[in-house]
Amino acid sequence: MKCPFCGDPNTQVTDTRENEDGDVVRRRRRCVKCDKRFTTYERIDLKMPHIVKRNGNRSEFDHAKLAGSMKLALRKRPVTMEAIEAAVDRIEAKLLSLGEQEVPSEKVGELVMKELKKLDKVAYIRFASVYRNFADVDEFSEVIREVQARPRRNRGPQTSAPSEDDLFGN
Repeated sequence: MKCPFCGDPNTQVTDTRENEDGDVVRRRRRCVKCDKRFTTYERIDLKMPHIVKRNGNRSEFDHAKLAGSMKLALRKRPVTMEAIEAAVDRIEAKLLSLGEQEVPSEKVGELVMKELKKLDKVAYIRFASVYRNFADVDEFSEVIREVQARPRRNRGPQTSAPSEDDLFGN
């Protein structure tokens, strides 16, 4: 690490500490030449993929934009900020795990819709109506039917709840 005061490349680390989360390392350094002290911080630098829009334009991934579009869909819905941030984090993790330098915006949109469907059905429909650019009411109705559809369960013979003896293997 080069000294910010004299520019000499010879510095010594005198103290190293991690923050509470373990994602930042703070190092106190001393310049061998001018004997001045300074602090450096090391952070993980993950490169998010660039987003390729439908028209072919490319833009950098924007965490705030992603969170903002999800918050807009979830406006006045009973979903906590923590749940929204967790969903955004899952989307980012998925994008990173793809290992691609560029990702189509459609892929990001599908990931957002998947997360919104888990968080809130109304928000999912709101987002889908804009994202899929519904042309008529039939498309809107189709998404509502999709959300209302419940997976079919095995409708075999109904049995009573297990007794306490069955639960404990007696």
